[in-house]
Order: sequence, then structure tokens, then C-alpha cells
Amino acid sequence: MSIIIVDDNATNQLIIKAILNKAGYGSVAAVSSAPELYGRLGIGSPGAAQPVDLILMDMMMPDIDGLQACRRIREDDRYKDVPIIFVTAVGDSGKMAEALDAGAIDYVMKPINKMELLARIRSAMRLKKEIDWHKERDRRMKYKLELAKQVQRSVLSLPIRDENVDIGAVYQPSSELAGDFYAWYRIDGDRYGVILLDIMGHGISSSLVCMYICSVLQDNITRITDPENVMQELNRHMKKLYRKEELLNYYFTAIYFVIDTKRRTIEYVNAGHPPGIALLGGKTALLTEGCCAIGLFESIEVAKGTIEYEEEATIILYTDGLTEAMADGGDGGTTADMLAGRLAACGDLELPELAARLIPESKCGHERDDICLVMLRAK
Repeated sequence: MSIIIVDDNATNQLIIKAILNKAGYGSVAAVSSAPELYGRLGIGSPGAAQPVDLILMDMMMPDIDGLQACRRIREDDRYKDVPIIFVTAVGDSGKMAEALDAGAIDYVMKPINKMELLARIRSAMRLKKEIDWHKERDRRMKYKLELAKQVQRSVLSLPIRDENVDIGAVYQPSSELAGDFYAWYRIDGDRYGVILLDIMGHGISSSLVCMYICSVLQDNITRITDPENVMQELNRHMKKLYRKEELLNYYFTAIYFVIDTKRRTIEYVNAGHPPGIALLGGKTALLTEGCCAIGLFESIEVAKGTIEYEEEATIILYTDGLTEAMADGGDGGTTADMLAGRLAACGDLELPELAARLIPESKCGHERDDICLVMLRAK
């Protein structure tokens, strides 16, 4: 344990050192002024923090007093959690309050009472141990969250560019673990299943639900294929997460569609999600048919929508993070019809350029919610 005494009086330094050494504190150093302390710790200079577990600071010192020194130390992130105890002859309660406001955690009055000084040091070190424990736990948690983000993003579908379709996505997750997820699979030579879903909430629990649904998606889409039956099956899986004792259970909104490039049909179900948009030549259609969100109820009624197209078709799915970002960017209350109009006007753009048009530049990297945009273009 490393302790630094800051006192311009050499006698006070010797007394405090003797008390600490006799109590078993071996690593005790003393400096005579705040500038000397700054130099020892590298205050004002870059680099790693110097070892210090506790600072015992005199309040009344020439040039820079203890209050100023305490504030300066607290401004340095490397030492903002190091306990500082004032050792002072000043008995003014106002000054003591000012010392605590400056960042000190305690004070000891002179002449020094050995038992009181050691008790306050033990109390300070218990607090420091608690702070260090929380910092280490937060560091480990941050590492695990970053790992979870990498795992979650690694299972997102890769773009498809083949003889029938182009499918891709633009994804800008918020700082938290994402609740948005997209996937697509080639069912057979002519059919493709595409889904975009948004799990309620954010954070670890939503991410785990997202990964749970991801684990069953491929089998459902490639084996069952029909949008009505796929949504029923996903609702059955969500029922497994139901907890009677919890007032709030997990659910998600989603759009799932199957496009048949030979028959030129699009069959879809919208489960409480913002309407998908289909650009069909000169026509625009909103994908609104469907059911309630998945997981809200034990049983659901599903209505499937069907759209036919003649030549080319472009289908665009998005999460509500997109419309929120557009509204915050000055587009006001962006509705599905308004968004459809903007998409129709720039439907020939490639996905990255389209996303750049829709997402305000000021929102990139500062999202309050996940932003996801999926585009399928049938050839």
C-alpha cells in the first residue's frame, strides 16, 4: 500500500510517518508542496498513473493550498478515485465542508490523535477497495459486452448477389447491445425468405432473446417457409420465455416475407412492425397485413398479405430507429407514407447511398436506438 504525505512542515511529516510505519504501513513517502506532489504523480503530463493508494494532505500550504491541490488531483482521471484525507489544524466547519466539496473523503484535526488517524485511514481504504472492486467488475462487464456485440453481429446475414436478387442491409446499432436482427435465406432456386425483427428494449436481456430467436430462424424459414406458419412457430418459441411471476414479458415486432422470383409474388406478414415498402415499377405498396407483435399472447391470429409484380421489385424494411433519427434530424413526424414517397423518389440508388440520404449525418454514431435498413432488389 502506497501513501503520500503532503505537508510543508518537516516535523508533521516525521510524526505521521512514524505512526504509519509502526502500524505496518511500509510504503510511505512525503512531499513538502502541491507542485512537488504534481511532479511525483505526473499531474499535467500524459502517461500511466503512479502508484498511490492514499494521500494525506495538509490544508494550509504556501502558494497552492490543500483545497486547490485536491481539486487539481480530482480533475485527473488517473487519480479521481484515490482517497484524500486532510490533516489540518483549521477547525472552521465551513472550511471542512469546502474540503469535502473539493473531493476529500475525510479529515483529521491536529494535533494528531494516533488512533483516530489510523481508524480514518482504515475507513478510507475500505472505501477504496469497494471502488476498485466496482471498477474491475465494470471493466470485466465491458469486455463481455463487447464480446457479446461481436458474437451478435457475426450471425447477421451476409449480402446476397446472385442471378435473381440483391439483398443487403445497413446497420447502425446504438451503444447498447442491439435488439434489432435481420436474416435471409435462399429457400430454393427461386424463393428467398427475409426477416427483420426488433426485440423490445435494449441491453443483455434483449440481446439474449435476439440470439435465441436467431437460433431457430433458419430452420423455420427454410423448412416451414410460409409466412403465416413461420410467425406462429416463432410465437410458440417465445411462449417458452413466458414467466408467470413477471408483469412484463419479452416480445418482438417483425416483418417476414418470401419472394418467389419465378412466379413474381411476395407473400409477407407484418407482426406489429413499421410497414415495409415495396416499389413495384411505378407503384408503391405498404406491407401492413399481419398480426400483433410476437410473444405478446399465447395464441395469435395471422393474416398473410400477397403482392404480385411484373418486372422489377424493390422491397425495403426498416426499424423505428430510422424514423426516429429522421424526425430528430428535422424531418418532423416521419410517417410510412412520407418515407415511401422519399424512397420512391430515390429508389434507383444503391443501399449505402440510400441510407446516406435517409439518416441525418449528425446521428451517425450517436443513435439512441438501433437503426436498420434492409433492401431486396429482384432482378
